[in-house]
Amino acid sequence: MRRIIAEDPDWSLVVVPCLSNLCLQSIVRNFEEKPIFRALTPVQKAFVQERLSTSVPLHVTANLIGDGVYWKRCCEQRWDLCDVSLYGNSWKQMFFERQMEHIIELFIPDVTESSAVLGMVPLCKNYVKRLEISQLLPPIKEPQKEEDEYGSELASENEYDGPSMDHFDFNILLNKLTNLEELHLVYSVKQCGMNFEWEMFEMTDRDCESLAKALKSCKTLKLLRLHQSHIEDKKCRMLVKCLLDHPSLRELDFSHNLIGDKGARAIGKLLTRNKLETLNMCDNDIRGPGAKAIAHALSNNSTLVSLNLRLNRLRDEGGEAIGKALLNNNSLRHLHLGGNEVTRPTAIALSKVLVQNNTLKSINLSCNNLGVDGGRALEEAMSHNTGITECDLRLTEVDEQSVSFINQVVWTNQSLEQKRRAQESKAK
Repeated sequence: MRRIIAEDPDWSLVVVPCLSNLCLQSIVRNFEEKPIFRALTPVQKAFVQERLSTSVPLHVTANLIGDGVYWKRCCEQRWDLCDVSLYGNSWKQMFFERQMEHIIELFIPDVTESSAVLGMVPLCKNYVKRLEISQLLPPIKEPQKEEDEYGSELASENEYDGPSMDHFDFNILLNKLTNLEELHLVYSVKQCGMNFEWEMFEMTDRDCESLAKALKSCKTLKLLRLHQSHIEDKKCRMLVKCLLDHPSLRELDFSHNLIGDKGARAIGKLLTRNKLETLNMCDNDIRGPGAKAIAHALSNNSTLVSLNLRLNRLRDEGGEAIGKALLNNNSLRHLHLGGNEVTRPTAIALSKVLVQNNTLKSINLSCNNLGVDGGRALEEAMSHNTGITECDLRLTEVDEQSVSFINQVVWTNQSLEQKRRAQESKAK
């Protein structure tokens, strides 16, 4: 057998690149001009994804390269924190959701072209399932010019020199995102510094009108969270009107706004026309009449699982109405009435619920003045209850002995619930 001995003692056949690898490297270098990907084998696709430049235009890669290493590299290069578990463990979903959020959050009305947003739609519409918008920029205000002596007289009464819109118009976008399931919005400006104005932290009438139309057209939406945006009764009613009979909406969060009784009546109507499962109206201005409207809807509702009315002003008028409604409700599992100025009458109304209703699993009455008598009524009711696994009575002026007894019942119910679940899992 003949051998060839190289002059270089370090030379080896191992360092000679494989022809297929040379071809793949050529594909990587020329990917923007000739994007060859679908015809490759899984191993070859992995080779390309690990080496392809993340600066290749999105119109080339978006609908060609599937979820995998390439999109992971794109995310990690752009953002320091990349928790893919928040995006269904999909790097591609993370990239396009964050990309769309970034474009919307930096959109300046009458300055940024709509094409900056709409141009992304064909590339990302199949991957965007959730949008979490943490700011919406208002139009840039032009400095006011001093009018001459006759300027105001010559100006037309109907002339309007303001911006054509107040914030980003969601009506041009939402109906095109065919897989959107969650929308989180805050009408505010981050890091406004010395330019602070209250107008930066509220939704305007035109914003509300355009958003309402957009929500009505977005048939896939399951969760809407619109908080800290200065929404009052008029805007709430306008939004609810377009959400009536929405085919997929299951969770609504209007927390930390200015919604009062008229808005609460609209919410009550929504409960009768939709299949909502979670309703969060925390920190608004709902009082007795508004709570009665929600309670009336609750007594005839069979889908709502969680109701949060924390930090409103229900008082006993509203608290008792909610209690009476729960006597006819078999779906609600979580109720939060903390910080509502309710007292003994509400505690007595809810104690009747605890005796009769075993569907309810958690109840929060913290930061209310229930008093000793209210606590004893709840204590007596809990001695007959086997369903409650969470009961918060902090800062309620309830006697410590009553609280201790209620906590003991809660722990017993928790143990029974754990045993039941264990038996169900074994049966499966």
